[in-house]
Amino acid sequence: MSVSYKDYYKILEVERTATTEEIDKSYKKLARKYHPDLNQGDSKAEEKFKEVNEAHEVLKDPQKRKLYDQLGPNWKDGQNFQGAPGFENFQFNFQGGQGGFGGGDFSDFFEMLFGQHGGFGGGAFNNGGFGGYQRQRKGHDVEATVQISLEEAHKGGAKHFTLNQQGGETKSLNVNIPAGIKNGAKLRLAGQGRAGTPNGDLYLTVQYAPHPKFKSDGFDISCQMFIKPAEAVFGTKLRVPTLEGEVELNIPAGIKSGKKLRLKGKGIGAKGDEYVVIDIDTPSLETMGEKEKSLWKELAGLTAQGE
Repeated sequence: MSVSYKDYYKILEVERTATTEEIDKSYKKLARKYHPDLNQGDSKAEEKFKEVNEAHEVLKDPQKRKLYDQLGPNWKDGQNFQGAPGFENFQFNFQGGQGGFGGGDFSDFFEMLFGQHGGFGGGAFNNGGFGGYQRQRKGHDVEATVQISLEEAHKGGAKHFTLNQQGGETKSLNVNIPAGIKNGAKLRLAGQGRAGTPNGDLYLTVQYAPHPKFKSDGFDISCQMFIKPAEAVFGTKLRVPTLEGEVELNIPAGIKSGKKLRLKGKGIGAKGDEYVVIDIDTPSLETMGEKEKSLWKELAGLTAQGE
């Protein structure tokens, strides 16, 4: 059987002398670049993402890396290996190619060396082997982004999500949202990632969904309220929305357009405030009757005379 060699150092864009920290740093950068969530429908990016994960699986583990490095300086010319069960006594054809993916997310090359689950008991070098050491492979962690309303961020509580996964499958989750959660916060759901031993974890990034009434800034929220010119002059009481229902707000006489009135502790999770932005709703001449126009003209004259 002919299996193409994979240069894991080249895939992770590091030197063969790279430290573990350098390998991890490059892996994180490339994993973000080729992540399926950011490259939906791009099969090349998905394949690259698998290769990057496979390379990191080997090079992050000192024992796996040591055994991989035993390929030695003549790997380009091919070497004999005893592979995992069913692949004994074959010649690797080191062509520097990509190699197809066999069982799950790992290539045939990986499975020849480490077995189907990444343990050391599957494949074996003919000049030393792996011995009897067995290790199950932990499932990959998964990241996803979910949206919640400002009211849900404020109150917290159980929230149902349906996530679209690779291959068109869906995953249903019931998640407890902490009250006052911050926009961009991450929630870790242990064991909800890819299957393995143990399963990987699922990391949910929480984003505030756009709101029809409020804008958010950290834990503060703001809303715009319109009042009539007479109400701006003489003041009024106004019913304004909050995340917990309407409250009555006193509008002082002589208020200017753009003025912000603060409702303390009415922000998200009571960690911030609510700001009511006042906007004076100036009437349009097109909508006025003749009597109303006459009154406005009279008022304009009085104002000009300082009366």
